[in-house]
Formats: sequence, structure tokens, C-alpha cells
Amino acid sequence: MIDLAGKKAVILGGRTGLLGQTLTERLKLQEIIAVPLSRSDFDPLSEASLVAMLEREEPDFVFNTVAYTMVDQAEDEENKAHLLNTTLPATLGRLCKQFGIKLIHFSTDFVFDGKKDSPYTEEDQTNPQSVYGETKLAGEERIMGLGYEDFLIIRTAWLFGPHKSNFVYKIVNMAEERDNLTVVHDQNGSPTYTPDLADYSIELLKYEARGIFNVVNSGKASWCELATEAVDSCAINCRIDPVPTSAYPTKAKRPPYSVLDTTKFSEVTGIKPRPWVQALRDYVYNDLKDHQED
Repeated sequence: MIDLAGKKAVILGGRTGLLGQTLTERLKLQEIIAVPLSRSDFDPLSEASLVAMLEREEPDFVFNTVAYTMVDQAEDEENKAHLLNTTLPATLGRLCKQFGIKLIHFSTDFVFDGKKDSPYTEEDQTNPQSVYGETKLAGEERIMGLGYEDFLIIRTAWLFGPHKSNFVYKIVNMAEERDNLTVVHDQNGSPTYTPDLADYSIELLKYEARGIFNVVNSGKASWCELATEAVDSCAINCRIDPVPTSAYPTKAKRPPYSVLDTTKFSEVTGIKPRPWVQALRDYVYNDLKDHQED
């Protein structure tokens, strides 16, 4: 286990991203020099810009939280999705290898087809069903194909947390204005609180972990269960009615089951991720109140 105090980390997407902003805060709590960057600080599609940024900052770590995440829009904008989800990680990986920097890249449960009925491990067969999933998997594969050992790919899912709008935030706001909401009940996944994800990612760094890791909160939920728990935690009088995915046709196909197994993470760090319900209450009681008052 290594001491990270005084090390320097660049967080791409750290100024405005849902995960990036929280990651920046949690790195600073560990006395890591955190440099959050946005597109006004570098051009993610320009290798020259990325090189200039790395030469200027000289980081020990680069966290890449930048992605094209508009899942349905990606079906029509495949090229744009590829540029951010495949080309950027590939370029970053190559440059980090060249400069001797550790790359921490965040990926997704959408690399799986959702046909399993037990949690996905890092070794399970990938089979993305959407352009978003395909481009994120291609980004993983390009990093792994570089012949560079010092990278960490963190697959995560269903993010909620402070600083930026997310599914839970939207549901709570809609519930305050309506008597009932309909939410999909036949997609199951791993709701994940960004402060926990950030802390767990930093733990993997301390243990010098390499390769692919699933990092999510424990337990599973459907979107309907997540919405119900959020509304109940806020004590809002709004009925949540379950509906099938077919009631809300979308351009991109979602995995019906994408719960992630975190055994590998626990074996390396000794930490069992806390239940998503507990994390959700933290979000509702602390972050959401602040968020709504801002």
C-alpha cells in the first residue's frame, strides 16, 4: 500500500462532470494535488493539446471521466461517440505510456448484454447492445492493446451524487410536482453514489491495482425501486407505478440486467462497498438539500 499524499492527479472532466467534481474533492481530502480540467483547459480531440497539458502539469495520475454519455443520441451520432469514448482513451493511454503516467479510465455496465441473471464479473463475456456500449468497450480494448501495464479501467453504473443533475435528482423534483410517476421496473443494475465511487477508486490506487475492476455500491435495484426509495426518503407523497421497458421505447437498447460483481475490488482493498440504499440516504439527506438550495 502506497502513500498518495503529495502526488499529483489531473482529472479530465473535473470542473463540470458529475463524477469529476466529486473525484476532485475526494482526492484533495487525501492530500493529493488535484487539478480539475474542462474543455476550456484542453481539447480532448487534439493530441497536441493533450501533450501540452501533460507537459504543463506533469501529473502522476490522469483520471479520465470524460465521455459521450447520451445513450440514445449516440445511435445517431456514432462518430461523435467514438471520438470521446474510443479515440480519446486510446490517445490518453498511448501518451500516459510515453510519459510514464498512470491512467485511470471510467467505463460502464453497458459493455454487457444483460442476459445474465447473476452479477457480472470482470471476466464475463462482453456484448454491448448499443453504440454507447460499443464505443465504451472499444475504448477499453484500445487501452488494453497498448502493451502498457500501468492503467486502471473502472466499470461503474447508474451514477447519482452532488453537483449535477442525475436520475435521482430528476425523480425527486418531478415527484414534488406530481401525484404519481411511472418508472421502468424490468431493468436491474447497481446504483452508485459518486463520493463512494471516488473513494473506492482512490483505494485501488493505494494498492497499486491494475487492469479492470467493477466499482459500484452493493445490492441491486430496478429504476422503479431506486425511484421509490428516493421519493420515500424525501417523504414526498407521490405514488411510483412500475411499467415495463416497452412502455418507454428508446433508440438504444439497455441491458435488462447489469448488476456488477465487486468481489475483485474487495479482494484487493479489503473493502466491501456499502449498500446503495445507505448511500442514497446520504445523498438525499445531505447533498440533495444543498443542491436544491443553491
